[in-house]
Order: sequence, then structure tokens, then C-alpha cells
Amino acid sequence: MSATGTGIEAGTAPWLCDAYSQALSNGRGPLFLRRSDGWMLPLEVERWCGGTDAADESVLDRSEGGTLDVGCGPGRMVATLTARGHRVLGVDTNPVAVARAVRGGGRAVCSSVFDPLPGEGGWCTALLLDGNIGIGGAPGDLLTRVRELVLPGGLLIVEAAAQDVHERVSVQVTDGCGDPGAPFPWARVGLPALRRCAEGAGWAWTESWHVHGRRFAALRAPR
Repeated sequence: MSATGTGIEAGTAPWLCDAYSQALSNGRGPLFLRRSDGWMLPLEVERWCGGTDAADESVLDRSEGGTLDVGCGPGRMVATLTARGHRVLGVDTNPVAVARAVRGGGRAVCSSVFDPLPGEGGWCTALLLDGNIGIGGAPGDLLTRVRELVLPGGLLIVEAAAQDVHERVSVQVTDGCGDPGAPFPWARVGLPALRRCAEGAGWAWTESWHVHGRRFAALRAPR
């Protein structure tokens, strides 16, 4: 979950903070993104570290061929797609997350989505789940970058915010007890705003759906 090349000060490494790494090691929170005004967004560490649920399965069932999971975290989607016989690569900037993904039977690299990645331009599907459309605080830039990673006509599945929101904020990762990590830009994007950003970045809107309160959209890259 990094945004190298999108205006974050070099070396801040927001997702390498102790609270996030510790939560991933333990497989549980509490963990939050704290906005500068004190508002906190709970992060679902237990779900990320568990198995796939019905909402995840709705994404997995739509995934086509070789799949790149951007911001894969501990790798539940990578593991399940690998078990289904897909060629899969997870990408995450946190080495604890990558290590968990690999231990779970998947393949993952410790990198930013904005750095050179294996198989660029050859992935059939890319995933931006669990809030990862917020990477770098600039959804349009992120969507443009992902277009470079998939095949012409490739599929992108994005999880949107549950609310109809479009905001770019400064946040810190915190467990609510110790010192928070360094501040960094993040975005929250609901389905209407996601559609505008996607079409502005050249993606075609294919469908949207929701499962158990989580909202998703499928996009197609131009051929």
C-alpha cells in the first residue's frame, strides 16, 4: 500500500510503521487510519488475515486469467486464486504482509505499484480491494498506472467506499495507543466518484455490485 512517485515525501514509508506490522504479525487489530481532524477509520485486520468471504468470492469469481493484487496485504486473495489455478502476484510495500502472503502459498513481491513490476502490461486482471483505490490520495493517477499493468481489454476490479464520498485526506496509521506512523495522503472514493475517475482515466465501466455492505465495480481497459 504505497504511493511512491505520487508526492509522498521519500522515506516516510507509511505502511511500514510498527503498529501496522504488529497487527499483521498478530492477525488482529485494533488498527485505524486517523485523519488530521481526529476522525478514525477502522481497518479490518482480522478479515484481511482470515479466509475469503462471500464478498471476496464475488471478486474471485469474476477474475480472469493472470491476476495482480495491488496492496495484497497478508494475501488471502492471492492464496485462493493460486489454489484455483490462476497465475497470481501480490504486491505490497510491507514485508510482514508479503511474508504472510508467501507463507499462505502465494507469490508476492515487496514493492510499490508505482515501481517497475513483473509482467507489466501482461496481466489479465488487477485488483484494488480493501480501500486500496486510496493509494497515494490520487485515484486518477492510480487508475492510469494500473492501465499500464494490464493487457489491452484487461479487467480491473475495484472496491469502493461504502458511502458516496470523494475525499483526499492526510492520514496516519495508528493502533490508538502508541505513536502513530508518518502522515500520508489517502483517498476515499464511493461508486459515483469512482466511475468519474475511472472514465477520466480511460477505463470503461462494466458493472457494479454489492455484497454484505461492500461495494465493487468492474472496469475494462481500452483495447
